[in-house]
Amino acid sequence: MTTSRQHTETTENAENSQEKQVTTGATIWLTGLPSAGKTTIAYELAGRLREEGHRVEVLDGDEIREFLSSGLGFSREDRHTNVQRIGFLADLLARNGVKALVPVIAPYADSREAVRKRHQASGAAYLEVHVATPVEVCSVRDVKGLYAKQAAGEISGLTGVDDPYEEPVAPDLRIESHTQTVPESAAALHQLLTERGLA
Repeated sequence: MTTSRQHTETTENAENSQEKQVTTGATIWLTGLPSAGKTTIAYELAGRLREEGHRVEVLDGDEIREFLSSGLGFSREDRHTNVQRIGFLADLLARNGVKALVPVIAPYADSREAVRKRHQASGAAYLEVHVATPVEVCSVRDVKGLYAKQAAGEISGLTGVDDPYEEPVAPDLRIESHTQTVPESAAALHQLLTERGLA
């Protein structure tokens, strides 16, 4: 049998947990070259936001390719389709109170602009962050070995090397990850969210 005091404590605990849960959604799209540091920064920021009570999902480009876009290649058209699928999912999450962190190259400006317009139409917050690591630095990091394979002639169509990458002209934030630590990069992005009333 539940006593009145137990019921009150349970209600208070539920209210406290709801207070800690932040339900302002947004899409934070981190664009940049392969090995620029997009995913690392996204996961660093995700951990901080979760500690603050935010609902967060990281939409990793490789996972999206495996589960939602496995039939797509890397032509301009297929890249555009992939970005629009991710944009649709991010917008859906953002409209439902989730911070969607999207560390995805999205090399073409028109594809990114279409995603921004989708968010504008739905009323969901959207921030574009350019992780502006130079290709020389990215090729040294070469997290997935893509630059080495391209240099050896094993692959072609590597963004920023033998395939285009259109840098954002006016991103909401530009991060030069090669000049600062991962926590510093994540902190700069967190500061932007705070300034926009999203953190």
